[in-house]
Amino acid sequence: MALLATLSSPAFAAAESGSNASGITTLCQPAASSPSAKQLLMAASRQLGATSHPLARLHTEGTLPNQGIREQSIAAEKDWPVLRRAALAWRLSGDGRYLQQVDAGLIAWFGTYQPDFNPIDETNLDQLIQAYLLTAEQLSPKTREVSRTFLRNLGNGYLARIAQFHGAKGGTHSNNWQSHRVKLVTLAAAALADHEMLGQAFGVFRQQVADNLLPDGSVSDFTERDALHYVVYDLEPLVQAALAARPYGIGGNWLDYRAANGASLAHSLDWLMTYASGQRTHQEFVHTTVKFDRDRANVGETGYSGFWEPKSSSQLYWLAAQLDRRYLPLARQLAPNPPDWLGACYLK
Repeated sequence: MALLATLSSPAFAAAESGSNASGITTLCQPAASSPSAKQLLMAASRQLGATSHPLARLHTEGTLPNQGIREQSIAAEKDWPVLRRAALAWRLSGDGRYLQQVDAGLIAWFGTYQPDFNPIDETNLDQLIQAYLLTAEQLSPKTREVSRTFLRNLGNGYLARIAQFHGAKGGTHSNNWQSHRVKLVTLAAAALADHEMLGQAFGVFRQQVADNLLPDGSVSDFTERDALHYVVYDLEPLVQAALAARPYGIGGNWLDYRAANGASLAHSLDWLMTYASGQRTHQEFVHTTVKFDRDRANVGETGYSGFWEPKSSSQLYWLAAQLDRRYLPLARQLAPNPPDWLGACYLK
């Protein structure tokens, strides 16, 4: 896949090849010519004065509204897309105020937050990792050091926990939780340009394809939860991992990796396409075996009853289209434009 053209300012010269002095490589090459650039810059300018509100601990997994620290966690996580947008705005405009905002936000969060290695609590850290990826070379030395220490601890911590249950099947060892572990390990490795960790990430990715994705294209969570919501929730982190790893050339295009049983990420994306395109419909969670799904439906949380909404897979297919352009027509059908951060990064 060809990369988007980058800005010609010397500040962005290292990015023209997709890598920088630290060896970090990314498919995300922000371009002012991107249709999403203007929209993103406008949003970033409105958030330029925003400050970060880091917490040492977050917890949302398995909670209903107003339980525990759910609301505080959700509120604190709102910092993360702001920082990713600021990082992109800096790359697009060269305005140092955005870089300062990212620098302050990253050291605040990476210097405060203590990982609990619950991948559902932590999956949205991808937004902070992407902000780091976009700004790493120009961050202050202290912020860069704190960030790299955090990312190394995060990646190695998840690898250690995966190793503890190596060979175990079922439950959170191989369901959507593991897909999110794979994503976090891969993004940390990519942000560190750590080829050894990327190789380990590819190993756990391959195992997850074999354990979670089924030969018919469905996923084990669909069998357990009877919900396409969880198919998307399984596949999207795996696509994000594939996207982060692709520039490093380790394992080729992970989308096409095929397990011995015939399962592959591409095959599962194709299976979901029949629903996402509207050819088939599905009523969600009717036969779920998980009580928490019924609890969420009972309190009226959106998406936990009724028919599945295909548009909820739009980000998944916009991401997949960056690795295989045959998904682009469906992505456009689901949402004419990608999210601004995604549109500013990749080919359309």
